[in-house]
Amino acid sequence: MKPPILLIIMMTVISGTMIVLTSSHWLMVWIGFEMNTLAIIPILMKKSNPRAIEASTKYFLTQATASMILMMGVAINLLYSGQWTLSKTLHPAASTMMTIALAMKLGLAPFHFWVPEVTQGIHMSSGLILLTWQKIAPLSILYQISPAINPNLLLPMANASVLIGGWGGLNQTQLRKILAYSSIAHMGWMVAITLYNPTMMVLNLTIYITMTSTTFMLFMYSSSTTTLSLSQTWNKTPLVTSLILTLMLSLGGLPPLSGFIPKWMIILELTKNEMIIMPTLLAITALLNLFFYMRLTYTTTLTMFPSTNSMMMKWKFDSTKKMILLPPLTVISTMLLPITPLLSILD
Repeated sequence: MKPPILLIIMMTVISGTMIVLTSSHWLMVWIGFEMNTLAIIPILMKKSNPRAIEASTKYFLTQATASMILMMGVAINLLYSGQWTLSKTLHPAASTMMTIALAMKLGLAPFHFWVPEVTQGIHMSSGLILLTWQKIAPLSILYQISPAINPNLLLPMANASVLIGGWGGLNQTQLRKILAYSSIAHMGWMVAITLYNPTMMVLNLTIYITMTSTTFMLFMYSSSTTTLSLSQTWNKTPLVTSLILTLMLSLGGLPPLSGFIPKWMIILELTKNEMIIMPTLLAITALLNLFFYMRLTYTTTLTMFPSTNSMMMKWKFDSTKKMILLPPLTVISTMLLPITPLLSILD
């Protein structure tokens, strides 16, 4: 794809999300979602091959269905309230339809099936956009309508997402699929807290986007797409290997790394709201995620080939991939825990 065309498409994707973020009118929100969906398709098909085309088609069909359901919810709300405003009070039927539409857009269980398939079929850089930037717009609408959402619908979806996000990733060897299931689980955590403290969801989203972006960048830098290719990075780029180790543990939510902050604060907030079973289930199912992160850590850094170093040494050229943001992103993704008291004050 030529740079000017790519720039125009990227600007359309950003504009679509910004329209959703800044609108107070349901029609403008819907238009923003449509702009975003139509502009992201060429980015997903950047490397044109049958798998990328199939993945883009799946993504388009899912997002188009979600947009249709969202518009139907908006129409029902308009019928009963007579207004297009993005208000805190919604008709129960409209609220249910909008929640289902946003869950489809986010890839929450039981509407999660498209996420691993689409992520696996596209290029790493497209996957990075899909699993980070594309989550902002639906979550912003969820944030705004959170007082009107039915908890009996959203909380089971959140719990199922964390469970499926952990379970689905257990037997995977493809890194993109592992990150897709990781995304489903993280969405579950964010949605679980939306009803009680939406600001906490924004904090979780920020840390999630930082950690996922850094992970994708490291995988692109080391040209790894499977656990097998990742297990050979120790011989090529030892520093990147050790960074992947800490990032995997951070994504798993182990203290004293940054990934522990959102999990800790969400469990704390849910317990303050006199919920015991929900945070317990979330914490137990998060162990499944931790298991496959630990497996990646094990294959990357704790195993060595049963041969001499000179035999396995790959030719080392200077990398042509310039990842300027990698050092600051790595620091943010791993060392934010000491500023947690400040974050809780802001909250």
